[in-house]
Amino acid sequence: MNRGPSGRAPLRRILAQAKVELLLTLRRGESLLVTIGIPVGILAFFSVVDVLPHGSGKAVDFLVPGVLALSVISSAMTSLGIATGFERHAGVLRRLGTTPLGRSGLLAAKSLALLATVVVQVAAVAGVGLLLGWNPSGGLAIAAGLIVLGVVVFAGLGFLLAGRLRAETNLAAANGLFLVFLLLGGIVVSLSRLPKGVAAFSRALPAEPLATSLRIALQNGSVPVRALLTLAAWAVGSCVLAVATFRWD
Repeated sequence: MNRGPSGRAPLRRILAQAKVELLLTLRRGESLLVTIGIPVGILAFFSVVDVLPHGSGKAVDFLVPGVLALSVISSAMTSLGIATGFERHAGVLRRLGTTPLGRSGLLAAKSLALLATVVVQVAAVAGVGLLLGWNPSGGLAIAAGLIVLGVVVFAGLGFLLAGRLRAETNLAAANGLFLVFLLLGGIVVSLSRLPKGVAAFSRALPAEPLATSLRIALQNGSVPVRALLTLAAWAVGSCVLAVATFRWD
C-alpha cells in the first residue's frame, strides 16, 4: 500500500504553519524587542558597565548564561504566551483547530517555530558574548539540552497562562512574571547578593535553576542535581496543567 502522500501531508501542513508562525513572530516589533532586543541589550550594557554585583570573574562570563535563560523565558513564556492568548481571544485558535491541520498540528507548529526562534536568540546572545570576551570552557551539548528543557518549562507556563486568562490579564501576568524572573532568577544579579529568604524563594522558581545550570554547564560541563530536579518538576507540572486546563475559545 502506498502511504507516502498521505503520510507526508500532515508534516507538510505542520511545517507550513510553523513557517507562518515564525514569520509572524519576526514581523512583530514587540516580539523582536522582547525576544532579542532586551536580552542582547542587557548583555551588552551590563558587560560593559560594571554596576551590578555578579560575583568574581568577568561580568560577561556571569551574564551570558543568565541572558540565555532570559532569552528562553522571553520567547517561550512571554512572547508565545501573549500571542497565543490574543489568538484565543480573537477566535483564531478555534478556527485553526478545525482545519485539516488540527489542534495537535497547530501546537506542533507553534513548538517548531518557538525552537527556531530560540536558535536565533542563542546565536545572537552567544555571538555578542564572544565579541565581548566570553570564553565558555564547559559542555555545549549539555547546555543545549538544558535550553531545550527550559523551553519545555516556560512554554508550558506560556500555554497555561494563554489558555486560562483573558488576553489583557494574560498580557499583564506574562510581563509581570518576566520581570520577577529577571530580578530573582540569578540572571543579572548573583543570588549570593540577595537576602537569604528571597534567595531560597528564587531557587524554587524555574528561572534560577535554568540560569544556574547553564552557568555551571558552560564553566565545567556539569549540572547541579538540585537545579535539574527543580526544572524537571516545573516541566512536568506546567505541561500537565496546561494540557488539562487549556481552553481553545
